[in-house]
Amino acid sequence: MEKNPSIDIDYVANLARIALTEEEKKTFSGQLGDVLGHIEKMNKLDVSGVEPTAHAFPLENVWQEDKAKNGFSADEALANAPATREQMIVVPKVVE
Repeated sequence: MEKNPSIDIDYVANLARIALTEEEKKTFSGQLGDVLGHIEKMNKLDVSGVEPTAHAFPLENVWQEDKAKNGFSADEALANAPATREQMIVVPKVVE
């Protein structure tokens, strides 16, 4: 792909804060030109009757009914702890 003269790839790379080799500049310039060409085609479409949306399909949250439940007892909560003392989990000291 040849470098597109209308695209300043050095300016785009600077905006993106990336360093490109000459080979990458040639490759990415062509790819960016292709992307901009597709965008130009889309700009020509008549979308006056299309309602703007954030997603192609409607999204709905599925919520489970919020019900209060009994929690664990202290003994059940501490059952798998490696070490306990006075209803608390004992952990190694991290600050000296």
